[in-house]
Amino acid sequence: MTETPEACALLDFDRSNMFEVLKNFPMQVRKGISIGSTAPYFHDSSRFPLLVFSGMGGSAIAGDLLRCTLQGYGADDFAVIVNRTYGLPSGVNSNTAFIGSSYSGNTEETLAAYRAAQSKTKRLLCIATGGELKKRAEADGVPLITIPDGLQPRCAVGYSFLPVLMTLLVHDAIGRDASAAIFRALHTLPEFLDAKAQEYAQPDASNPAFALAERLRGTIPVFYSSPVLEAANLRWRGQIQENGKHLAFGNIVPEMNHNEINSWVLPGDLTKRFSIVFLRNPDAQSRMTVRFNATKNILQDRVKNFIEIHAEGSNLFEQLFSLIYLADWTSYWLALLNDQDPTTIDDILALKAAMTANS
Repeated sequence: MTETPEACALLDFDRSNMFEVLKNFPMQVRKGISIGSTAPYFHDSSRFPLLVFSGMGGSAIAGDLLRCTLQGYGADDFAVIVNRTYGLPSGVNSNTAFIGSSYSGNTEETLAAYRAAQSKTKRLLCIATGGELKKRAEADGVPLITIPDGLQPRCAVGYSFLPVLMTLLVHDAIGRDASAAIFRALHTLPEFLDAKAQEYAQPDASNPAFALAERLRGTIPVFYSSPVLEAANLRWRGQIQENGKHLAFGNIVPEMNHNEINSWVLPGDLTKRFSIVFLRNPDAQSRMTVRFNATKNILQDRVKNFIEIHAEGSNLFEQLFSLIYLADWTSYWLALLNDQDPTTIDDILALKAAMTANS
């Protein structure tokens, strides 16, 4: 990065050097794929109809990516439910596969879900850097994927997602045609992200992430996407909220066409403080394209900014990660533009302290 005086002033707020973490994300992707190629698997390798992926925050997004990947590649071998709470969804039984994901290994909701799953199924798998989840998995003889520590969970999506996907692929949980397509996409993903890392690291208008952060600054962004991009939609919201300390919301098309689209009327003095952001899929079905275009025509004059972000890449994997990586960098630059350290999570830590004090 060319360090102009303006850039140096911005980077002063990055006290924990998230810049380098983001720049190194393509290497994390490579390592995540490598870890997954030899990762353990459920003790029972037979087919299962349902996979419950339990996690919170930066760990749960891996489950969303898995769900969207299987949907996008037409893999219908099993359903995926992403579980963000203490218990389990209904219908979990001995035929259900369960993955407990906690980067720290100490997420209380995930630990509770893991305990609940033990009474329902023997088909268990855990992924963590350490902590209580790792201890319990090792004591219980449950297969465990151990991933590198030292990162914020939201910065470790390459470690949280790719080893899980890879072990499912390697152990033939995903059908042959979808599996072959995903393997091909994984092969090209790291180099695709290498180019994006160079582009997004520049603190000037030539950088789409920096320019987008400048447009979003001072507004409340609301993200809309199709279901196949829902993981990216969730990532945008979460990263702007956690890195940027900045309100953000979102929803899915077509569902929002049946309710939320009607809400962009009142309070009229507030809608002009919002930015609507469309996350567009170049391979969207024709009816979805019609919906997005019609929604744009109705809403674009009611908000301060109407922004369309088109997923880039030659396959769904590149498209998903192009949006996710752009979200990471945009939220990073937005934090710095707002004089915020992107790494700090003071309110989350205060909430955890309150929960510990009342445990």
